[in-house]
Amino acid sequence: MTELNYQEVGRKLLTALFSTLGALKLYPVENQTVQQSLAELQAIVQSVLDVDGVAEVRVVGDFFFLNETRLRLDLSNFATFGAFAKALNTHGVGAVEIVQGVRPAEWAPFLSMLLRPPVADDPYGGFSERFASAPVEHISVRAATEVNEPKEDSEETLTAAKRTYAQSVKVAQEVMGDMRLGKAVNVRKVKRAVQGIVDQVLSNESSMVTMTTLRDFDEYTFTHSVNVSIFSVIIGQRLGLDRIQLYELGLGALFHDVGKQRIDADVINKPGSLTDDEWYQLQEHPTEGLLLLFGMHGFADVPYRQMLMAYEHHMKVDLSGYPKNKREREPSLFSRIVAVADAFDAGTSVRSYQYEPWPPDAVLQEMRDNPRRGFDPLLVKVLITATGVYPVGTLVILDSHELAIVSEVNKNPDFLHRPTVRVISDPVGLPLDKPKTIDLAQNGPSGAPIHQIIKTSDPQKYGIRVSDYLIS
Repeated sequence: MTELNYQEVGRKLLTALFSTLGALKLYPVENQTVQQSLAELQAIVQSVLDVDGVAEVRVVGDFFFLNETRLRLDLSNFATFGAFAKALNTHGVGAVEIVQGVRPAEWAPFLSMLLRPPVADDPYGGFSERFASAPVEHISVRAATEVNEPKEDSEETLTAAKRTYAQSVKVAQEVMGDMRLGKAVNVRKVKRAVQGIVDQVLSNESSMVTMTTLRDFDEYTFTHSVNVSIFSVIIGQRLGLDRIQLYELGLGALFHDVGKQRIDADVINKPGSLTDDEWYQLQEHPTEGLLLLFGMHGFADVPYRQMLMAYEHHMKVDLSGYPKNKREREPSLFSRIVAVADAFDAGTSVRSYQYEPWPPDAVLQEMRDNPRRGFDPLLVKVLITATGVYPVGTLVILDSHELAIVSEVNKNPDFLHRPTVRVISDPVGLPLDKPKTIDLAQNGPSGAPIHQIIKTSDPQKYGIRVSDYLIS
């Protein structure tokens, strides 16, 4: 029996669907370009039907599935597939199923309907009504509301994520301590910790994001390293990196600031502004990190990728950061990912010189909109698709003047600004005995959102520790 490479076929199928949509937008169906696109699309679908008898493309948030395989997307096709997902989401379509017998002539009416404006008050209902009268027999659709990720036991997955997080922080603490004292590092233990992070992100990403709200000022160095590893792996898996690549990325992210162990602790922990000499010392930590990793024993091979991540994560995409370069270069993809993850976690954490961290949404906005920050804009966008406009743990004020904490990101990319929240106070600020959960993507009887976020605020201002409301 013929075996399919679902990743390769899936990417070809999505590319063909997007290309055919583009051709139909520009030309009549009789045009040669359109006919050629339809023929290529038919051939790809038929290759799946010949093996499985059915081909289903599902969109869950910003993930694509071909039958039961989740497709890994990379930098070259991220924007293309996102545009096709948006075409489906506009009409409330979550899945497209094709069965044996489909003809090339059936594709044009289906795809043409995706190009039409949606029915304002009922996108999927309007699409279904038009679709029912179209000459299409072997293609069917399902509403986005019917297409859900597998439900997991939230208590069980949170417990597993908490265990992985705690073990990773403990390992980071041991590693940093050993390096500062010049002792040998237990690389095997570090590898197991990173493998645990990768496994948890792949199986239950949302729970690992929730763990990053467990920020502790006294343990900042260690929780920061673990958080950067988590956010880096999340970005990497959304770019289509395989498990081995995610492990390499997560390992480098965990070690990205290891060079600070060779910098005077008084400089690292200074609460005020640095002098010129102290700033020069701090700028040496990427070079010190590279040298420390080069001399570390326990790896089967020299950890070149991890050395680069430690060395390059402050360079900025235009090389205006540090260390300074005498020759033209381009920071590696992994280094650019770590730079984004590092900046987001650092900007939202309490540190020795930052007692009032920025709200997470403000950090993301600054990273996205200020080119002087020097981040790869596509990677910032990928992070935003994972965290939403209001990341998990953000304290928000609703239009009802109730305080709420973001507990879950909306997986629909069109509703990243409408997450699920846990309301913790009444309109006058009195704490609720039992927080209530509200999905801000829901509309009331009038069709308007039941609640909206009017602004974010600093949890410290109210004496709130957000993790207490997210992690039991």
